[in-house]
Amino acid sequence: MVEASGTGSTDKSPRVPKYYRLKKHLLQMTETMPPGTPVPPERTLASEFDTSRTTVRQALQELVVEGRLERIQGKGTFVAKPKVAQSLQLTSYTEDMRAQGLEPTSQLLDIGYVTADERLARLLDIREGGRVLRIERLRLANSEPMAIETTHLSAKRFPALRRNLLKYRSLYSALTEVYGVHLIEAEETIETSLCTPREAGLLGTDTGLPMLLLSRHSRDDQGEPVEWVRSVYRGDRYKFVARLQRPR
Repeated sequence: MVEASGTGSTDKSPRVPKYYRLKKHLLQMTETMPPGTPVPPERTLASEFDTSRTTVRQALQELVVEGRLERIQGKGTFVAKPKVAQSLQLTSYTEDMRAQGLEPTSQLLDIGYVTADERLARLLDIREGGRVLRIERLRLANSEPMAIETTHLSAKRFPALRRNLLKYRSLYSALTEVYGVHLIEAEETIETSLCTPREAGLLGTDTGLPMLLLSRHSRDDQGEPVEWVRSVYRGDRYKFVARLQRPR
């Protein structure tokens, strides 16, 4: 009988998928390229790395999802710009983009009144069935679509806000200047969602791409609820940064 050696190892290195090895190579290759540099076509990459176009497509798609590459319909795949890094704080979109050295603009998609359901009434502290002003805007930075933001506010508390918004570039400025409301705190939830066809069309990205879904519930210096906002940010162009401290 032959005894098994106690020094032998039965551990095996995990098998690395071919597309993943190709992805790592592409990442190293593009790290030194400036944003906007075109990536070789799928057929060229498949031939160069002796693999299938399906494998190449999977590697490219993961790099697009991660924001490393950018796919432009009808043109090809390019090295992406660095993601916009935004700190989690109670500031307006205009303030956030200017802090990044970017020029913020907004395109009004829809504005009108909706009836508050039970959840919205609770969030805004109004009666169920009350009027709510709903503002949907496309947010851009240096003319590039970044997010779709939908804001809800009590119509009773902020009369004529729809008209006053024409005078101010920032909603928060209008709330302060016209209504004397100062936002002090907010609870913000960040989740992920998949880009819908409508969102993809507005944001210039692909349907099904992972998005960052933010929900913000803001209060004023009296503790009264002011707004409830639902925002969808491009996951390939945006990241959020939070500063954390250990409790003392």
